[in-house]
Amino acid sequence: MAKASQTFGEWPLKRLLTEVIGSGPKSADDMSHAQAREAFQRILAGEPEDTTLGAFWLANRWKRNNPEELSAYTDVMREESVVTAEPECDPVDCGANYDGKDTSAILGVGAGVVAAAAGTPVVVHSGDYVPSQKATAYKHVLDELGVRTELEPTESADMVDETGFGFYYQPAFNPGIDDLFERRDEMGVRTFVNTIETVANPANADVHLGSFYHLAFAKKLTDLIKESDQLDYSRAIFFQGMEGYDDIRPGYTKVAEWDETGADGDESFEDYEIETAEYGMEMERDDLAVDDMAADSAAITEAVLAGERDDHFADAIALNGAFRMYARQDVDSLDDGLEQAREVIADGSAQAVLEELQAY
Repeated sequence: MAKASQTFGEWPLKRLLTEVIGSGPKSADDMSHAQAREAFQRILAGEPEDTTLGAFWLANRWKRNNPEELSAYTDVMREESVVTAEPECDPVDCGANYDGKDTSAILGVGAGVVAAAAGTPVVVHSGDYVPSQKATAYKHVLDELGVRTELEPTESADMVDETGFGFYYQPAFNPGIDDLFERRDEMGVRTFVNTIETVANPANADVHLGSFYHLAFAKKLTDLIKESDQLDYSRAIFFQGMEGYDDIRPGYTKVAEWDETGADGDESFEDYEIETAEYGMEMERDDLAVDDMAADSAAITEAVLAGERDDHFADAIALNGAFRMYARQDVDSLDDGLEQAREVIADGSAQAVLEELQAY
């Protein structure tokens, strides 16, 4: 992590606000890569005064960060805060929004376990009621399931290799970002930290599966990956998930798919749609709503993996599991993945993975 005594350049946050980004959403300029790097180094070192930091975060929000700035922030985070622990397998990195969901069930635990049972290793990561929403995230569903979550990174990597599914805990693998918790909480709104923490990639995975609110933001995230010196993703899929989370929504879901090397050998980027009705799933968003986010999501996950439910939740977990297999290119299509997902639920393989996680 950065130290408060380290030497910086010529761009304290107050100067950046005054001379570059602080003149409002229409007239503000973008920072250079070097300026953005220095800004985030100062932030991780705890150097800016609270008011200045808050103003800087808001100015970034108003003017909207470009990929060059976001890649600079990400690289500093990876260099000075993130502690990686790479499993022997090469998992899919699932980076859902850390500030969570508050209406629809979290399906990613069940989906990840299903994918793991089918041979696609998966890692997920989150904090603990992260600002701004401070809503339910991966950690809280796993806690309800009796799975250990407050793990050191090396333990998380071992979990992936032993079970096929692993959880990385933000305070342990990204302490510099965790140290910003209170200051982020005082903001009351999302900042660029909410974006970059989702691509922290603590397992050094090659494939990333994430979510977005708007397609233009997905393109910005793939450009962030391309411009980053610290991220080695060769493939990334982002989709318009429920509540911005990494759960395919009922009905229509927009997807953006990027490959560093496409079928013709060149970089590729395409967007397309997924319609759940095309997979025989006639459901609406309200069909996946729950009252107690963590407890209900855990109970639903456990029942689906045990083969005790044959409803919209079972369909949604199977489809999301298939999407994780497709992201890693372990299946040729979602149809193939969906068939495998249903097989590992029916034969007890998915439940066995969950039991291994609970015993870890």
